[in-house]
Amino acid sequence: MITLVKKCLYAGNYPNNISLALLFLRVIAGIFMLTHGYPKFLKLLDGGPVQFADPIGIGETASLILAVFGEFLCSILLIFGAATRFSALSLLITMLVAGLIVHAPDAFRIKEMSLLYASIFMAILIAGAGKYSVDNWLVKRK
Repeated sequence: MITLVKKCLYAGNYPNNISLALLFLRVIAGIFMLTHGYPKFLKLLDGGPVQFADPIGIGETASLILAVFGEFLCSILLIFGAATRFSALSLLITMLVAGLIVHAPDAFRIKEMSLLYASIFMAILIAGAGKYSVDNWLVKRK
């Protein structure tokens, strides 16, 4: 179990320029995604009746909770490089649902942004957080 966690937290053994590029990509994508997640977070805290898309048939409230988890919480984790691969996977799934299910009938220009985000999160999922991350600090510490 510890080995699996270490593999998931492994930030990669990259040169400084690649780690800086990953830091930049994580921070910018995380901040941009927060602009989508924060309003949903406020909607969740509002306590009023939930009106939200239910693209996978689990209910409006559950869909909103999953969107807030991905777009708000995982964006914050991504910015700091904490649980980066898990966060990137959650964000990837959220963006694929948005692009391929919610916006399936829409023109490509409508779904393009979510698919672009999905591509960024896939790259981060594959590469890891880089040296400048909480993940790297945790693995080095043990």
